Amino acid sequence: MNQHRSDLHALAAAYALDALEDGERQAFDAHLQVCEACRQEAAEFRATAARLAAGVAQPPPASAKAQVLAAIDEVRQLPPRVPATVATASAPAVGGMLRRRAVPLALAAGVATAALGGIAVWQTQNGEDFQAQTRQAQQRLDTISTVLAAPDARTVHGRAANGALTTVVASDRQNKAVFTAANLPAPGEGKTYQLWLDHDGTMRPAGLIDHDGTVILTGNPADAGAVGLTLEPFGGSPQPTTDPLLLMTLPA
Repeated sequence: MNQHRSDLHALAAAYALDALEDGERQAFDAHLQVCEACRQEAAEFRATAARLAAGVAQPPPASAKAQVLAAIDEVRQLPPRVPATVATASAPAVGGMLRRRAVPLALAAGVATAALGGIAVWQTQNGEDFQAQTRQAQQRLDTISTVLAAPDARTVHGRAANGALTTVVASDRQNKAVFTAANLPAPGEGKTYQLWLDHDGTMRPAGLIDHDGTVILTGNPADAGAVGLTLEPFGGSPQPTTDPLLLMTLPA
């Protein structure tokens, strides 16, 4: 890795998601001792992945535990999977390919475990409705993981005036951004929180959120300078009607 030392800076996301091979992890561990920027970036990726997973998590049905315990004795344990041997000559190329694929897959797996757990238990009992929910959830997870794993992904954290902890991850290349909120107070009857993209002082609607979770921003974040959050009448407004609870400047 020494001859490609500049490449180490691109491994922060994969490192945070445990998607590096042993040699790469050792090299990046050594790199972190001397690179404050990568230490901060890796920490931000870890925090963002955790918030995204928590944001889309759904509690399983009350009967899930009993159903699993009742069925577990009938489930045959599968033998361990043994990875296929890879020729030494192709190891660097294959390792790079696996690493690039591992980042979005690890993100999707980390978030999907929480998001789809409750749905999967009921899918066989409730048919097409839950199959549709599963497909929609998977599409959201695919978008989230693609944005988070984008080479140009930029992350910013903030705290709203009402105490909510927020994270925005944006990618100009994907032309998408995701917003996550934690500790978001209930908006109150007849109210909802609305997100905005600030385009040179013009606030454009970017979606609604009424509880802790993760949403994919609508609109065009590529040339937006900031993301705003306001409290609006239920259903949202074409323009902000209250002072911003949050205005997070997006890093260039």
